[in-house]
Amino acid sequence: MATKVTPDNDQMSEEEWKARQELAACYRVFAMMGWDESIYNHITVKVPNEPGAFLINPFGLHFSEVRASNLIKIDIDGNKLSESDYPVNKAGFVQHSLFHRHLHDAHCIIHTHTTDTMAVCALEGGLQPVNFYACNFIGRVSYHTFEGVTVREEEGERLLENLGSNRILMLRNHGPVVIGPTLPIAFVQYWALQRACEIQCKTLAMGEPVQVPDEVVAVHQRDLFQAQASAEPGRADFDAMVRRVDAIDTSWRE
Repeated sequence: MATKVTPDNDQMSEEEWKARQELAACYRVFAMMGWDESIYNHITVKVPNEPGAFLINPFGLHFSEVRASNLIKIDIDGNKLSESDYPVNKAGFVQHSLFHRHLHDAHCIIHTHTTDTMAVCALEGGLQPVNFYACNFIGRVSYHTFEGVTVREEEGERLLENLGSNRILMLRNHGPVVIGPTLPIAFVQYWALQRACEIQCKTLAMGEPVQVPDEVVAVHQRDLFQAQASAEPGRADFDAMVRRVDAIDTSWRE
């Protein structure tokens, strides 16, 4: 993805500016796709070469208003490391900080409240092997029972325990958390999860779905992940969506 020249700011590295542009683009993609929720929800990324520093959206702006320059740099506790006229929704960052702190591969974390993902999170049985995309995730998704709004740090131990070795956590009666070692990987995982949930909701509304057998799911995942191993997962998908955003508005780059 093309980047413009780093702004005249001695405190900002070229790597940070590139990360800001990529994250701002991701917010705009989510807005374009209707995966936003008023001024709520978050996508966070680590700042390259700055341990303990992260980028997050300003609380009060819609995803469609996020730009590279107005993202806020924060520490692991959600305290501002860069100037902004907007606050940080520390309550919303509680779960993000937990995973960023304890998972070495949690470079990017996405949490949303889309209708279809929340519906599946509230469904007995959760995500089911009833469509192509859902088969990507069977056995690779964890669940956490709803304990109320995630503002209490003491819930963190249970969140981590329930996540286990997976990198997608379906918060029951709440919404998904998708964790990735890069932003494009987290993005494409989220995109596929969103599609899986949309299709499952429509399928269940029509009647009894056809369940894909476990042995077929295993073959599907084997072939899928072998194919992904030879490429940079999610990069082509993400860049294509950014081109769609650019056709509408390029202000995210500023």
